Amino acid sequence: MLKEILLQVEKPARYIGNEINMVVKKPEKVDIRFAFCFPDVYEVGMSHLGLQILYYFLNRRDDTYCERVFAPWFDMEEKMRENNIPLFALETGDAVKKFDFVGFTLQYEMSYTNIINMLDLAGIPIWSKDRSENDPIIIAGGPCAYNPEPLADIIDMFYIGEGEVSYDELLDIYRENKKNGGTKEDFYEKALAVKGIYIPKFYDVEYNDDGTIKSFKPNNEKAPSVIRKVIVKDMDKAFYPDKQLVPLIETVHDRVTLEVFRGCIRGCRFCQAGYVYRPVREKSTDRLLKLADFLIENSGHEEISLTSLSTGDYRGFKELAEGLIEKYADNKISISLPSLRIDAFSLDLMEKVQAVRKSGLTFAPEAGTQRLRDVINKGITEDEILKGCRLAFDGGWTRVKLYFMVGLPTETDEDLMGIVHLSDAIVEKFFEIPKEERKGRPISVTVSSACFVPKPFTPFQWTAQSTVEEFMRKQRYVKHNITRKQVKYNYHEPELSSLEGVLARGDRRSARIIVRAWELGAKFDSWNELFKYDAWVQAFKDTGLSREFYANRERSYDEILPWDHISIGISKRFFIDEMEKAKAGQITPNCRRQCAHCGAASFGGGVCFE
Repeated sequence: MLKEILLQVEKPARYIGNEINMVVKKPEKVDIRFAFCFPDVYEVGMSHLGLQILYYFLNRRDDTYCERVFAPWFDMEEKMRENNIPLFALETGDAVKKFDFVGFTLQYEMSYTNIINMLDLAGIPIWSKDRSENDPIIIAGGPCAYNPEPLADIIDMFYIGEGEVSYDELLDIYRENKKNGGTKEDFYEKALAVKGIYIPKFYDVEYNDDGTIKSFKPNNEKAPSVIRKVIVKDMDKAFYPDKQLVPLIETVHDRVTLEVFRGCIRGCRFCQAGYVYRPVREKSTDRLLKLADFLIENSGHEEISLTSLSTGDYRGFKELAEGLIEKYADNKISISLPSLRIDAFSLDLMEKVQAVRKSGLTFAPEAGTQRLRDVINKGITEDEILKGCRLAFDGGWTRVKLYFMVGLPTETDEDLMGIVHLSDAIVEKFFEIPKEERKGRPISVTVSSACFVPKPFTPFQWTAQSTVEEFMRKQRYVKHNITRKQVKYNYHEPELSSLEGVLARGDRRSARIIVRAWELGAKFDSWNELFKYDAWVQAFKDTGLSREFYANRERSYDEILPWDHISIGISKRFFIDEMEKAKAGQITPNCRRQCAHCGAASFGGGVCFE
């Protein structure tokens, strides 16, 4: 039946597995079956580095078989429901409900309705309390797990931190418990001793009359009051696969991915990733060059991508980039460079890797004025941008992309006009080049603005988010004032960002909104063309919960936040101090220039001890 259905759907290769480097095991020969679920379509999930790492990390265990599961597209889901085909894994085609663990990676909040949909397709009860001994254990990790509360009544257990650290211990405990005939409850009790594991059922929440949290307390004496993230200290010794799954169809990123380091030294006050992945921990250049050899040889890819939050801050970047170019130039293997600070070295490097066709330059000033860039601690000045552009224009580049946010704390219309002025100034820099040297080349500046979403574990976690109406006014203001034909303006839908703001800082009650929105047809919410805003608006009405309470309300420093029981190693005092510095327009130097005593040194490694 499945074969017949695959002939009737778009891109059947999304559902068949059998890719190059796929792990094949006999399910009856292993003790633990783990379904790694990416709550989006195959092409998106297969481009995710974390999936590649954990897939091979878990499968290196003889007692464990990790298989992949992706959200089926609409046509496939319809056929599955019509023919009573439950959600299945790609490697064996077995129903997900048969597995011991169903693990979701939480990469973005707007994937939450897909999680609900996948559980329903699998025939697994949506609410944790409704599951029986025969249902799989639902576990989740990833960046959004740092505020686990919106899914706390749905996910059985959360993994807080980097997967290479505690999964072996957790699976060892599960295997022994299963071997000895222990129950799920026995396993949960034992799992409380594993670092980085949060099990929501062992914690009770009380609320004040105004909806804020009154108390958050463990109801089990073994449950820690604070769950601290776990991190890899030595990136050279950490597991990293020497091969990658090679998809049979085109995905978002068809290339070898080299993770250069984890963390970020910059400290931009809006950026959650920059804080939750602290401290910076680098891989050595030798290790990266060896990994590149293995990955190219075992995959057949013709492109290598360097990935990290701010790859240009890698101390061995020059040596690494030149080493890769020298090693692979003759084999026509290209190097995909991240967004770099524009200087003479970077442009020379770009010249080498883009010899055939010059791509555009990308800058992310985030704010239109220096005042607001200081508020958000964005370490880039207008002078640096303009000098970089002039260097690039002289070198033959003619396309520039600029990324901004609207709705930032303390933002005024003057800051919004700054977006217009900066894009105009870049065009003027181009026209400073003598006409005969421009040789008729057109200049193109694309300005994109996202809507600011306050995130947990950032200095802005207490701030109010702009309403949809405020976002729309600000976007219209910028659009109206951009008059140059060389400048194009794009902007994000504020409705989507507003809901992201709700889920990012939601509490346990938020799950009712997510489930109700799904019941009303919401799924693939991060896809603009599929986003059903009306379903979410109705979900708020039906649950009696307030979007304004979660998104548009300023919090006080002494309010209990839904994620206060999670620790990323950075003190709340540091975030408060950073928020006050933001209000005063004061900057904080990056980690390599001066330690800000954020607390990340407590992990005992990385940039804090260089």
